[in-house]
Amino acid sequence: TEAVRLREARDREGLLALAARHPHDAAVAYQCAWLHDTLGHEADAAPYYETALATPGLSDRDRLGAHTGLGSTYRVLGRYDDALAAFDRALAEYPGDPALTAFRAMALHNLGRSADAVGSLLKLLTHTSSAPAIAAYRRAIEHYADHLDETV
Repeated sequence: TEAVRLREARDREGLLALAARHPHDAAVAYQCAWLHDTLGHEADAAPYYETALATPGLSDRDRLGAHTGLGSTYRVLGRYDDALAAFDRALAEYPGDPALTAFRAMALHNLGRSADAVGSLLKLLTHTSSAPAIAAYRRAIEHYADHLDETV
């Protein structure tokens, strides 16, 4: 509760002091990571996300947030291989999560694998869109998601 309050107050020094007093508290580490991300200190956020995920105690919702935050942070830092690996681990734990899938596609693009990125986004679109036009072409879109360069 104190960590959430400090994060919401954007009290970096207070949250760092709390994290120093509780270095093995996953929830405190997660809140510290989140605040660093919010403040644009991604390089400082990554170790806190890593601690949060390596330490038991996060709620399921916060664990998903920590996975998303870690992968996204790695990507923003230009650590694209680490980002992809983080998203792959996260998707093994949270299969099909749409946000993880979207962020993973960004990492794929950054790695020069744009066809894989577009294909995964097309599949995501067919599984999450309620648009009638997408539903009407679902099978075709899913097929071409895996065959983007196919011609006749």
